[in-house]
Amino acid sequence: MKSLKAQHHSLADARAQLAILVYGQDGSTIPISFRDKLAQSQSYPLKPGQIDTLQINIGKMCNQTCKHCHVDAGPDRKEIMTAETMQQCLDVLRQHEQLTVVDITGGAPEMNPNFRWFVEQLTRLDKQVIVRCNLTIIVANKKYADLPDFYRKHRVEVVSSLPFYAQDRTDRQRGDGVFDASIRALQLLNRIGYGKEGSGLKLNLVYNPSGAFLPSGQTALEKTFREVLRQRFSIEFNELFVITNMPISRFLDYLLMSGNYENYMEKLIHAYNPAAAANVMCRNTLSVGWDGYLYDCDFNQMLELKVNCLSQHIREFNDQMLKEREIVVDNHCYGCTAGSGSSCGGTIA
Repeated sequence: MKSLKAQHHSLADARAQLAILVYGQDGSTIPISFRDKLAQSQSYPLKPGQIDTLQINIGKMCNQTCKHCHVDAGPDRKEIMTAETMQQCLDVLRQHEQLTVVDITGGAPEMNPNFRWFVEQLTRLDKQVIVRCNLTIIVANKKYADLPDFYRKHRVEVVSSLPFYAQDRTDRQRGDGVFDASIRALQLLNRIGYGKEGSGLKLNLVYNPSGAFLPSGQTALEKTFREVLRQRFSIEFNELFVITNMPISRFLDYLLMSGNYENYMEKLIHAYNPAAAANVMCRNTLSVGWDGYLYDCDFNQMLELKVNCLSQHIREFNDQMLKEREIVVDNHCYGCTAGSGSSCGGTIA
């Protein structure tokens, strides 16, 4: 039996090889790069449109260790954005009025000690603030129990992962007890108006498939989620975002170790949709890493693929350079362009 160290090196070697190769339907390994696929649909090079959103990862620390997490977040992660880097983000947002949306991610972003100060400053700048909340953080510790009231005070849009409307599938993907804790947190948010019609307090849920398959249609799945959560738990929400699992990080490890990588990549490639490629979120969004470096998207951030221009850090933000750059793509980008497409706001085509 291989040691853990040997297993780690095997996975690293496989990741390096599979970043170059994808698989044909006949089982042979053939190079079909995402760049070639874009070129076939006259979409390469991929260029930005109007950049209006900063998606800011303020730390990889999290109270959960989810199997599908592309950030590899967990309680043992120490990467945390400093107040200095947050201030650099605020300076850029103050100077560029076209940046109207700030999407705060983690880890569990609330675990950053400067999280509340950052949200307060963003509110003063009159930005639309989105927080990617894992829900369990609200009920995990008394120090976070007032988060729903904090969100309401600052009119934060809450986006929360709920892999399924049943306990077994949710707990298998995110850990024992996560489903029950998530339901309690959703009920607390509902109690103060989140997800309620006419409240103006947005509560959106996120669905990721639990295995090596593409998600169902967003409209039908949202209808089922809404009916089940309302009937069983009296829970209301605004929208369900359906997101395809990207073949990177923990999910890539699962694909490799389970022997599902080849079939999964085949599904993504054969479901490639030029309309989705034209509307990928990297065309209007910039991703900011916990250390301030800039990326075309959150997935490129986890692969350490920085933006392809000289303006690579938030402190040297250059709007013109960033608008003129070519977006960095690789084979994992098939995940965003399969079927109806996938973004942090759900399907895109």
